[in-house]
Amino acid sequence: MSIARNTIVPTFAGGTLDRADQVRVNPDKLRAAMMNPRAKLLKLDGLNPVFDDRGELAWGAAYEASPDHDLLLLGIEDDTPFFAELNGAGDAGPAANRALWQTLGGLPADQAAIYATARSLVDWHARHKFCAQCGKPTESRKGGWARLCDSEKDGCGAEHFPRTDPVAIMLSECEGKVLLGRQPRFPPKSFSALAGFLEPGESIEGCVKRELFEEAGIHVHDVRYVASQPWPFPSSLMIACTSVTDDPTLTLDEEEIEEAAWFSLDEVKAAMAGDPGALFVAPPPFAIAYNLLKHWVDGKA
Repeated sequence: MSIARNTIVPTFAGGTLDRADQVRVNPDKLRAAMMNPRAKLLKLDGLNPVFDDRGELAWGAAYEASPDHDLLLLGIEDDTPFFAELNGAGDAGPAANRALWQTLGGLPADQAAIYATARSLVDWHARHKFCAQCGKPTESRKGGWARLCDSEKDGCGAEHFPRTDPVAIMLSECEGKVLLGRQPRFPPKSFSALAGFLEPGESIEGCVKRELFEEAGIHVHDVRYVASQPWPFPSSLMIACTSVTDDPTLTLDEEEIEEAAWFSLDEVKAAMAGDPGALFVAPPPFAIAYNLLKHWVDGKA
């Protein structure tokens, strides 16, 4: 596969803001950023985005923030700080609906990345109000990029940082065909790349090999990294990989995978083109599985 990997920019991965760690950790600089008359505030409806009349992210002035809410410093660009409110809204359903995903996929890359950052962090704060070490309440620190169990308020002093859950999402190739599967929750005929969370003490390559064996019963080799995508539902990093197997025999984990099959290059092309006669429905363009399939197709050119 000869495609240049750095040309792949999945939805949510096109961030341009300076995350300004030097400002986050300095109370005086952070206060100055909050007082900057140009500072902007991302408008959110709980965890969901608010759009302006152009269909882009809606912004207000930072001074419009509620005095009852802490502010999250999303980053700085052209001396303009960008903030979101830590509004305590931690429940927008199990994830987000497909219509919202597709709307987000149509945003400019930098705006989609801003929303992904804001959603993941607002959700993390809402779900981590108490210390995992001693159970006492925690408070936002470092411009929303940490929580502290304050020892001056009878806490244990532990500092907690946002976490991202790594997920391997992968294709396997055998005899010129690629493996795709569908979970029971997928719409009819919708197939995608198989995926699974990395486990403690496991490498990306190890996860790809384990998940493909557990879910499809195949042994793979030549695992290659392709690209990654922040996935803010709630806070994952999708790590896209390819692999090769020498035996196409499938043994499915029927609790995870309802159906799986090997598809040829022409069959994948037809699905990605939206051909009504295609054997399956391809992943939508906002999903990194789409980028992964396109990478595979381009590599065959």
